[in-house]
Amino acid sequence: MNKVQFRYIKTGICAFALLANMSCQSDFLKEELTTQRSNAYYSTEEGIQAAVTGAYNQTFAVPLGGEVQFATTNYGTDEFHVGGDGSNSPWNNYDGGFKPIVTVVTSNTIAAERAWDTYYVAIGLANQIIKSATDITSTNNAIKKTALGEGYFLRAYNYLRLVRQYGAVPLKLNVSTTVELEFTRETPDKVYAQIIDDLSKAYDLLDNTGAPAKITKDAVAHYLAKAYLSRASEINDAWNSSTKAADLAKVVSLSDEVIARHPLANNFGDIWAYSKPNGANETLSELILSAQFGDNLLATTFNNQHLYFTARYDDLPYMQRDLTGMRPFSRLAPTYFTYDVFDQVNDSRFWKSFRTKSRLNNGSGKYVNGDLGLMFIINSPSDTRFTKTKYVDEIVYSKTNKTVPTVYVAHASDGKSLVQDVRFPSLSKHFDGARLAINEVRGYRDMVLARSAETYLMAAEAKIRLANLGQGSYDAALPYINAVRKRAAYKAGEDRAAYTDGAAAYVVSQSGQNVNINSFLTENSYYESNNIPVATTATALDITSVNNLPAQDVAVINKLGYTSTYDKMLCLVLNERTRELCGEFHRWEDLSRTKTLVARAKAYNPGAANNIKDFHLLRPIPQTFLDGVYSGGKPLSSDQKTAMQNPGY
Repeated sequence: MNKVQFRYIKTGICAFALLANMSCQSDFLKEELTTQRSNAYYSTEEGIQAAVTGAYNQTFAVPLGGEVQFATTNYGTDEFHVGGDGSNSPWNNYDGGFKPIVTVVTSNTIAAERAWDTYYVAIGLANQIIKSATDITSTNNAIKKTALGEGYFLRAYNYLRLVRQYGAVPLKLNVSTTVELEFTRETPDKVYAQIIDDLSKAYDLLDNTGAPAKITKDAVAHYLAKAYLSRASEINDAWNSSTKAADLAKVVSLSDEVIARHPLANNFGDIWAYSKPNGANETLSELILSAQFGDNLLATTFNNQHLYFTARYDDLPYMQRDLTGMRPFSRLAPTYFTYDVFDQVNDSRFWKSFRTKSRLNNGSGKYVNGDLGLMFIINSPSDTRFTKTKYVDEIVYSKTNKTVPTVYVAHASDGKSLVQDVRFPSLSKHFDGARLAINEVRGYRDMVLARSAETYLMAAEAKIRLANLGQGSYDAALPYINAVRKRAAYKAGEDRAAYTDGAAAYVVSQSGQNVNINSFLTENSYYESNNIPVATTATALDITSVNNLPAQDVAVINKLGYTSTYDKMLCLVLNERTRELCGEFHRWEDLSRTKTLVARAKAYNPGAANNIKDFHLLRPIPQTFLDGVYSGGKPLSSDQKTAMQNPGY
């Protein structure tokens, strides 16, 4: 299948004219379009299918091939701060470098326009699909229903990302055949109305065939629920009162529909137990939609997220870089909110999401490969056992009676904390041991975009919001929250020290690495961290009353100063989203739409705390767009650019 390739340089304006037989020519905007087909090709069934393939790739896969995804969704929140490499620190720190032209830190710095352009290129493709599939004379349901439904979904998906990041944005719904330079920003209410209209059309057109690789009716329902929930959130309170109650009721009904067909995986760890490309964990019933990748090296897009959450380990004593340890770009370090929001004794999710032990793989002297080389002790804030944050050759590993070369402790009496070091337990949800070589950046594993655990939590949040409107009780949210928490608890007989992650896929790698230098260890630091005897009994995490919330949530509620039942319950569901969805590229948009971003970043993100302001609830409109757009046949004046920009930038 032929693909249209675009070289996209500066701004999203010409994306509106994608697939047209032209190229933009000016001193501020350049685009080159090359294709082996004429435009008539995209009026054929084959051409429409090719456009759908390209739109899937542009929408779901392209953002995961680099740093834009985490920069726009994980940085600058309560969950992660800058790790050992600050290439994209402006996106986390909200400092003087975070503006319509982001200050370049390194060649890896994400420009202000990167996300904007990515979304609008995809919208251009979606517009073409919608037009071609509508206009074609055909009785083929693959075109008149599936492709058309996919086009509507893809346009809505990208506009949902845009409105949640930028607020008011240009709304372009048709295919351009000439250069267009005059655009205005439509208000968020109009953008949401279009998103909901597109998703409603997609819902009517699509069936439930092909999940999670294909957009299905359930995928549409999940994102339609997300759009309604977002429209009903605090950031839109200036205008959403007339639609709020109905929107929230629809969130619940749509979520119930999706949940019924996508049961949770039995074990939270099953989702992340990646053993090979296209393996069993990538087709679980819980998965609603995933970005598709594979080990075809002729592909143009790969999943690189395994790089960014990995802490440096390869420069520590008796350690060396290896395939199973990942290539450590060290961009994102978990905050202390992330460490402490889990019930580390009874909740398995932290221990199945973060790597806390590494196998020694560069042995010499008393140490041999296979010893415990690195350990992170993620202990309770009330634990008084440790006087130092870092121990070198002091703490004894009980299985070998040898000291561990390097141990880091989250809570120690020296007060240094893990924030002061580049070392941290690495989020391992995206690890990929199937890669071709130790330093290979191209990853093969699919990326989960939507799963039913999130659907449960969207329904719970809607119930909380309805209770705040006087429609129902806050307790009505608890069955949805408890469904996710029940899965998170340890099962009877479960080995709480057992661990795995995507490094286990090394067995199918063609790297040829000697297994003796693997740093991957199938064990975590649960018992060293919690300081309890070995236990195999089941644990319980059910919340029985809104008046008896977990201690970890009460600590956050008290720190943030919440007193009303609504604020406490919204805090609970946001905390639960961290416990369940940490590092899955949702957080910034959730905190922005609920207007909790500033308070949480100030409380928990050391890089953002001193800089974040209320205007950071929205991103800056890229300067490249403002410099390229016209009004009345002329480039915008300085005053017009200021008027079109989001406040504060």
